Amino acid sequence: MLAVMAVLAITGLFIGVMNDAANFLNSAIGSKAAPVKVIMAVASIGIVVGAVTSSGMMEVARSGMFTPACFSFRDVMILYASVMLANIILLDVYNTMGLPTSTTVALVFCLLGAAVAVSIMVITQNDSISLVEIGNYINTTRAMAILAGILLSVILSFTCGTLVMYISRTIFSFRYHRIFNRLGAFWCGISFTAIVYFAIFKGLKGVMADTELFRWVDAHLNLALVSLWVLCSIFLFFLQRFKINILKLNILAGTFSLALAFAGNDLVNFIGVPVAGYDSYMMASKAGDTSIMMGGLATDVSANVLLLLGAGVIMIITLWTSKRALSVSQTELSLSSQNEGEEQYGSTAISRALVRAAMNINSFYEHIVPQKIQDKLACRFVNLPEEEREGGSYDLIRATVNLTTASILISIATMMKLPLSTTYVCFMVSMGSSLADRAWGRESAVYRITGVMTVVSGWFVTGFGAFTIAFMVGLTLMYGGNIAIYAVSALCAWLLIRSNLKKNKAAREQAAQPVKAVKDTKGTIDECIAEVCDTMSKVTRIYDRTLIAVFKENRKVLREMVQQSNELFYLSRERKYKEVPTLLRLKDNEINSGHYYVQVVDYMNEITKSLLHITRPCFEHIDNNHEGMSKEQIEDLMKISDDVELIFSRINLMLRHNDFSDIEEILELRDELFDAIAEAIKHQLKRIQGKQTSTKASILYLTILTETKAMVLQSRNLVKSQHYFLEHKAE
Repeated sequence: MLAVMAVLAITGLFIGVMNDAANFLNSAIGSKAAPVKVIMAVASIGIVVGAVTSSGMMEVARSGMFTPACFSFRDVMILYASVMLANIILLDVYNTMGLPTSTTVALVFCLLGAAVAVSIMVITQNDSISLVEIGNYINTTRAMAILAGILLSVILSFTCGTLVMYISRTIFSFRYHRIFNRLGAFWCGISFTAIVYFAIFKGLKGVMADTELFRWVDAHLNLALVSLWVLCSIFLFFLQRFKINILKLNILAGTFSLALAFAGNDLVNFIGVPVAGYDSYMMASKAGDTSIMMGGLATDVSANVLLLLGAGVIMIITLWTSKRALSVSQTELSLSSQNEGEEQYGSTAISRALVRAAMNINSFYEHIVPQKIQDKLACRFVNLPEEEREGGSYDLIRATVNLTTASILISIATMMKLPLSTTYVCFMVSMGSSLADRAWGRESAVYRITGVMTVVSGWFVTGFGAFTIAFMVGLTLMYGGNIAIYAVSALCAWLLIRSNLKKNKAAREQAAQPVKAVKDTKGTIDECIAEVCDTMSKVTRIYDRTLIAVFKENRKVLREMVQQSNELFYLSRERKYKEVPTLLRLKDNEINSGHYYVQVVDYMNEITKSLLHITRPCFEHIDNNHEGMSKEQIEDLMKISDDVELIFSRINLMLRHNDFSDIEEILELRDELFDAIAEAIKHQLKRIQGKQTSTKASILYLTILTETKAMVLQSRNLVKSQHYFLEHKAE
């Protein structure tokens, strides 16, 4: 068990950095305050300092969720093994389902679930103890405090992020450079004060807790903060006179402090359990008794500096080598971006209701606030044109607000001993600032609220899932003994290998795709021409294979066709989102070709949508084990399929060679196909009246005919628009 925990500790470090790197990288990367390598170098220094100075947080794993004096050495080892194994199963399940996770919540509730399972087994094996006394074994007060901290952090962080960003943008606006030269040093002084206090009293708390400086600041907090603000403001004022961008300096300092706090306080999430397991092993070895009770875990033990340094090195290596550590930031950046485009999340009834409520509140605000004040405030929030922006997802002002507000909130929580999570605080502050900065306009608000709700609900589901899985694993190990330990360990090893193979395969596929350079209008249009040919070839193949699979009731092939038609549809929809940026780059003499370009993209989208409306019902019909097509239905559909294949082969030939001389022949073939479809529908109506076919099969049959007709109609329109498009392009 100790060996398994050691291996999983290293794995946990890799996974933890990949999941939590967004906390301290997003603001700097989103604002492009410095090159990515510089940002990561600053974060790396913060990780090393935080890891080496981390010593006071390991008690969470040792005695934070249970009373170790109530458990024997073997009970504690099974408890810790259950936590580590459950973590692997939890991460695999959540990665498969695409749900967000929180390492802090996962650790705490895995500990709680495993502790409950082991406690139940210990109590039931002792006739003198009742289950009513389980409260003596479990630290329920700490668990409830963490739940309260989660709720508090979500609400408070979002509210504070919104208010601070609104005030900051009202002062500086998007054209902030002129007024920032006058007030920037004082404003950044507040930020620097919060960051310095945060770094010392949150990140370095374990090292400086017993120093004279720490005690003096703690006794004279208000005076210390005001003095620090004055000193920081004077220092930044002189830097500003030497043309140094203090905003970028501020952002890098905030990145350092958050990275330091991440390594110093969240390190327990990854190695706390294995270290506690090792300490338990050493206690039992020293006593020479495996039945020893583990009350010694409740005592403070200094952490091994070399062990902490090694953990910090692994975290830095992961940060620099893992592509996922950067790609995981995309969720937060996409939800807070000032730029419009295709949204990552969809729309829900709750998000729509919240947007409508916000619009009603805004209407009330417009009625009671004088128009002059409204106009003055509105002009402060007028965004810059795209060509004048700084190039990031948002500007340096918002990045500074994100870092400063998060630092202040976490510092206050530390001072009040509230168990807030850096993940929750950083994410929700970013969401609140993006709302106040009007990044959530009417075009995107519904989708971004859905995204925030998805992430937040994922945190709470993580707690429930972690508790349940750890509870089940704990019971399994306690009941099954050594055989269960080997079996569950083998299962987790297989899950790790499978997950790693999947990630490597996805990375290879991503690397194999050609890097798309920024294209001009001509390059984008040429690419569209190639995509039309490729899309029509795929549509032909998917349609033909779908019908054959329905006739043979081949569920496996139908599932594959649904997946491929889904991919085609989403690619087509993504192309529609790229229409407007492409059209904005058109020159005056390209307007006519742009008109046909829009038509081509729209027809492609409609074709893929009709194909999807064929493949999905076909798969659902066979997947639900409904009665297959009758012999007469198959014969009619085979004739229709042959006609469709003939039309599509002619269309593909025209598109491939840009020769549209036979375009009228396509029109004739289309009319003949429509007549054949009309006859097939009449035949089916007669079969329905004669009760010669099942209801489900009849509905599927008519659906295929209707969508086939729509697909061929749009295909002919596509060829026609492509023909005109190429003519105007040549002109």
